[in-house]
Amino acid sequence: MNLLRSFKSLFLLELLGGMRVTGRYLFKKKFTVQYPEERAPMSPRFRGHHALRRYANGEERCIACKLCEVICPAMAITIELAERDDGTRRTTRYDIDMTKCIYCGFCEEACPVDAIVETRVYEYVGEERGDLLMSKEKLLAMGDKHEQQIAADRAADAPYR
Repeated sequence: MNLLRSFKSLFLLELLGGMRVTGRYLFKKKFTVQYPEERAPMSPRFRGHHALRRYANGEERCIACKLCEVICPAMAITIELAERDDGTRRTTRYDIDMTKCIYCGFCEEACPVDAIVETRVYEYVGEERGDLLMSKEKLLAMGDKHEQQIAADRAADAPYR
C-alpha cells in the first residue's frame, strides 16, 4: 500500500489525471454569454422578483387571507388588512423584505387566488436596505409592468398545476 502511494507520488499520477481532465475540455466549444448584450435561456419556472397581480377589471387579486405570510419560512412577508363596506377583505399593507426572502416559492403556491407571483426579473439592486423593502404599491407596479409575461408563464405551467 505504501509502495503504491510512493509510486503515484514519484511519477505525479494524480497531477497527470487532473491534466487529462483539463485537456479533455480545453478544445471543446465554450458556452460563454456576453452578459449585458446577450441573455442565457431562462426557464418559465424561474423564481425572481415578486409581483402582485390584478384582475382584468383592475382590482387587486389579494383577498388578505394571509396564507403567504403564514407559510413564509423566512418571515419576510407582512400583511395588514381592512374590511370594505361590501364585506370583502383587502390588504392595506403588503410588504416583502427582499433581504430576508429565500425565493422558495411557498407564498406563490399557498395563494388561492394567484395574487402573489414570482416573476422572471432577476436584475434588481438596492443601495440601501430600505430599497429592497417592497411595498404593496411597488409590488402592484411590478405586476402591472410584467403581466403579459406572468400570464404567458402561467399558461405554459397550467398542465403541471
